[in-house]
Amino acid sequence: MPNFDFDNQKLHIVMFSSADTVAGQGVGSAYQEQVKLISEGGAEYFDVDINKWNVSADIQHFHTIDPVFFLKIFNKKSVNVAYCHFLPDSLEGYLKIPKLFVPTVNNYVVAFYQAVDRLIVVNPSFIDAMVKYGIDRDKIYYIPNYVDHDAFCEQGDDDRRKWRAKYGIKDDDFVVMACGQVHYLKGVLDFVEIAKQMPDVKFVWAGGFSFGKMTVEYDKLKEAVDNPPENVIFTGIVDRSDLVHIYNLTDVFFMPSYAEQFPMTILEAVNLSKPLVVRSLELYESILFDGYLKGADNQEFIELIRSLKEDPQVYEKAVQNAQKIADYYSKENVLKMWRAFYEDAYEEKFGVRVKEPVHEA
Repeated sequence: MPNFDFDNQKLHIVMFSSADTVAGQGVGSAYQEQVKLISEGGAEYFDVDINKWNVSADIQHFHTIDPVFFLKIFNKKSVNVAYCHFLPDSLEGYLKIPKLFVPTVNNYVVAFYQAVDRLIVVNPSFIDAMVKYGIDRDKIYYIPNYVDHDAFCEQGDDDRRKWRAKYGIKDDDFVVMACGQVHYLKGVLDFVEIAKQMPDVKFVWAGGFSFGKMTVEYDKLKEAVDNPPENVIFTGIVDRSDLVHIYNLTDVFFMPSYAEQFPMTILEAVNLSKPLVVRSLELYESILFDGYLKGADNQEFIELIRSLKEDPQVYEKAVQNAQKIADYYSKENVLKMWRAFYEDAYEEKFGVRVKEPVHEA
């Protein structure tokens, strides 16, 4: 049994991930932010390495479920924890997987989740869905995504004008932005149809085909991207360091997705105080509270965007609500949750008592 003194030692965590090998997807952004938060904000408590195979870690944290990582789970000298970024059968809706291989892929995902000591979800509504796949409820923990408030913050009017000019947008244009990979479940086609009905508004989609022709409905989406209405701009995949400037040039953040967990893009947008318009999905209720405007169909989205454009009071209230969401998901709050999670996980597996626990009694 390990002899660990939380008062005088740091937990050694090795993060395993391939999330940053595919550009323009939220999983990669979430991975980068979590590692930075723990490495920098939690430096007093944790030593962090990335994809280091030849060390014995106190905790192994799997951000992606690559088959090569599955072998590492059987190291019983470490606490093994993993992110759950998707349900076993949800990949089929995003990627073209030959039907012959779908059962194998689904079984593998479940096996990975069952093999680790603890799982992390970024939306509490995901827990019940996971239990239906035979995952033990007691090993599933909710910790929200986090975005660095220093990296994603308002950039000022000069920056706004500069980046608007880059995309041929006038200073007085009202701009509605969406962000994410181009995929039909993200509501891209609805985004285009709404833009057609609102020619006095500029629409910007920041993102591209992260998985290329493997994307479901690729041909239809490619046609929309290659031949957009005059008031629609598809930027393609944007480097994350540039993304903050695109948020800064916009007036409203609009996410018409049909399926999400906890989009990093929403946290990025509220950090710049952008009003939120999203689809009416139950999963948002527990993470965004009442800080957003929601619509069930394209007509409702048009009415909401129109009200934000034409009514200053509606717009200002939406800005204030966005700021409240950003404040709730602060660095201090989320870091405290991670510290409690890691220390409690180590204590539970190895019986080491934390002398001064950080979790609530």
